[in-house]
Amino acid sequence: MTQEHDGETRGWSAARKGVWSRLRFTSLRLRLVVVFGLVALTAAVSASGIAYWLNRESVLTRTQDAVLRDFEQEMRNRAGSLPERPTQDELQHTAGQMANSSQRFTVLLVAENPDGRTVYGSSGGLNGFSLQDVPVSLREAVTEQQEITSNNKYPHHLYWQRIVDGDTPYLVAGTRVIGGGPTGYMLKSLEPEAKDLNSLAWSLGIATGLALIGSALLAHAAATTVLKPVQRLGVAARRLGEGKLDTRLRVSGTDELADLSRTFNKAAEALEKRVADMAGRDEASRRFVADMSHELRTPLTAITAVTEVLEEELESEGGGIDPMIEPAVRLVVSETRRLNDLVENLMEVTRFDAGTARLVLDDVDMSDQITACIDARAWLDAVDLDAERGIHARIDPRRLDVILANLIGNALKHGGSPVRVSVREDGAEGAGDGGAVVIEVRDHGPGIPEEVLPHVFDRFYKASASRPRSEGSGLGLSIALENAHIHGGEITAANSPEGGAVFTLRLPRDVSAQSPSEKDGDIEDEGAEGDA
Repeated sequence: MTQEHDGETRGWSAARKGVWSRLRFTSLRLRLVVVFGLVALTAAVSASGIAYWLNRESVLTRTQDAVLRDFEQEMRNRAGSLPERPTQDELQHTAGQMANSSQRFTVLLVAENPDGRTVYGSSGGLNGFSLQDVPVSLREAVTEQQEITSNNKYPHHLYWQRIVDGDTPYLVAGTRVIGGGPTGYMLKSLEPEAKDLNSLAWSLGIATGLALIGSALLAHAAATTVLKPVQRLGVAARRLGEGKLDTRLRVSGTDELADLSRTFNKAAEALEKRVADMAGRDEASRRFVADMSHELRTPLTAITAVTEVLEEELESEGGGIDPMIEPAVRLVVSETRRLNDLVENLMEVTRFDAGTARLVLDDVDMSDQITACIDARAWLDAVDLDAERGIHARIDPRRLDVILANLIGNALKHGGSPVRVSVREDGAEGAGDGGAVVIEVRDHGPGIPEEVLPHVFDRFYKASASRPRSEGSGLGLSIALENAHIHGGEITAANSPEGGAVFTLRLPRDVSAQSPSEKDGDIEDEGAEGDA
């Protein structure tokens, strides 16, 4: 169960990945929105970051300069007025006075009293701002005496540093009174400035979000404007591919999409004209073949009657045919039969092309039908039949006879005896509700060359280079395939591993369930056995 569950989970995950991949790579609208969004997000974040950094530096620098300037002024005026060794009370009082300045910072004064001890004075009381709150690096910088040079006139300077205690930022500064006196440190909270900067950051974040939403809406609108003509072009192309050659696009504007639409309309118009011309020529060609076949039937009937008389004279004892002209008479008889078969085949082909061929269905026993076909053509000695009685199918018997005559006749002409015909039932999926009947015709000849196999059912195709010269028209297998198709079946050709060619006919057992129409009685296109 666990393995099955894992398999289903992986399958669902793969399906989701496939859907997301198709959505990500096939949706032009989504890609436009994503690109617009990324550009807008990058621009907004960059602008917001720069604005925040500039405002932060401006606010902090302005506050810092004001505080340091005030602290320096207080150190000069108040701490500088103290004696060189003040008492703790004096330091405490002075620190309190310094903290009451306009900037309201906390002050710590450090000095040595008259007894030489270090004393502290803090404006925040004993538990307020202490020396431990000052960074060590800042204390060292404040107490370190600088060398007096032409560029440095004072041994001590004002130093500052920003620190964070908890979540609250502070400004710490320190300096010494020049000429001797206390060392002063200042602590100023920057929390109001931090709150202002946080408000600014939220405002810039909201502005960035609004810019992103606006860019997405703008991208959607732009994508709609751009993709609508593309979608219309895609729909028109599909309609054109479906055969609706009168499809045209409405053209407006002078941009590239309008030029593309005009080009499509011109191509569709040219294609429609070309297809109409080809259809006209094809129709004229089919009409010509049909008319020619019908016109040839009348003289062929007369010629056939004459050749039958001549053939009877040839076969009769003591006939009156001159032995010198007997070969010519036999040639005329043979070629007349061939011409008659060719005309019948052409008429059959024109019926298939015109879509007028219809089925006349009947329930037949496949074994009896194949036996009748073989017996009618005197092939019993050359054909080995492997078919059990009781395999029934609802098909057109005459058209099945045409298929079998062509397949078996082709095997006898081009293959080798004996020709084996086998029949079996196939209930595989896709064969219809009633299954299928499979008929295999196998010869014992050299087989079909691989380069010939794709063309064996082409009209007028003859593989004369690899087989003996055929006296047929090259339409037999084509007619057999068309008859199989009208039944809803198929014929395939292959080479047997044991040698020889194998033609496989597959027909549904109940053609009436697949045939578009069924008529009772005979139809006009009778005969037409064709050749191989």
